[in-house]
Amino acid sequence: MKNDLIILPSAQPSFFKSMGSDIINTKTSSNEPVIESEVITNNQEITSVKKSEKKEYQILVKNVNVFYSEFQALKDINMEVSPKSITAFIGPSGCGKSTFLRTLNRMNDYIDSFKIKGDIFINGKNIYNEKIILEQLRKDVGMVFQKPNPFPKSILENAIYGLRIQGIKDKSFLAERAEDSLKQVGLWDEVKDNLKKSALALSGGQQQRLCIARTLAVEPEIILMDEPTSALDPISTGRIEELIFELKKNYTIVIVTHNMQQASRISDNTAFFYLGELVEQGKTNDIFTNPKYKRTENYITGRFG
Repeated sequence: MKNDLIILPSAQPSFFKSMGSDIINTKTSSNEPVIESEVITNNQEITSVKKSEKKEYQILVKNVNVFYSEFQALKDINMEVSPKSITAFIGPSGCGKSTFLRTLNRMNDYIDSFKIKGDIFINGKNIYNEKIILEQLRKDVGMVFQKPNPFPKSILENAIYGLRIQGIKDKSFLAERAEDSLKQVGLWDEVKDNLKKSALALSGGQQQRLCIARTLAVEPEIILMDEPTSALDPISTGRIEELIFELKKNYTIVIVTHNMQQASRISDNTAFFYLGELVEQGKTNDIFTNPKYKRTENYITGRFG
């Protein structure tokens, strides 16, 4: 039987699907990632996930395994994340938390040795199997990094940078979105008279709130946060935590944290990772007061980490 060739948008690798194989293997050049994922061929459903299950959860992860060359970083991860909730990932360094977080908007694609098997659904769409435009995915699933990373531009230009990238030029619209996003993060009153000032002159906490505002300006549905307060002082950390709790009203938030007190304070659900495995996940109160597994108990009580 002849192989079918599916051409995706130029922003992504080309997908080559063999009708006699259950693996998609993609690589268009030495600089692009290999992506592997289990599929059902002959125009059947990509996976056996029920449509009702897809709709119930904004993020649905099925049997995800991640490799860097021969090293397996994640092992058979399954997870569901409901809309407008806060999910915290906890676990010792190197256990796969950040790797998994980056699979949710395909940030790992830039790593040459990266390979993934399994399925990740965002709003019902399998982001590794369907014709996903990466720019749109990363607009819908925003990312806030560990250290504040404002661009060497003005506060205003930082706030609207994502909109500029989208080609939006309407000055009144850009000004409105900048004000709205800066108000959302509680930064507007602090900077409204100095919008042309360099963002690099802001304090660390202000810079991180500006980076969150930059993410909010493009109106995502999901916000990924990779240890967003680890480089901040206690006062700034408190303000970011308050902000995250407020943002839950309109956004789904997934946060990686090494601070278990932070996870217990702000999250609805917690997932404990260890050595590439998702050991336990559930309601935060249950995880911290009545964990099911000894490894979870040992970690949250400080016996290892």
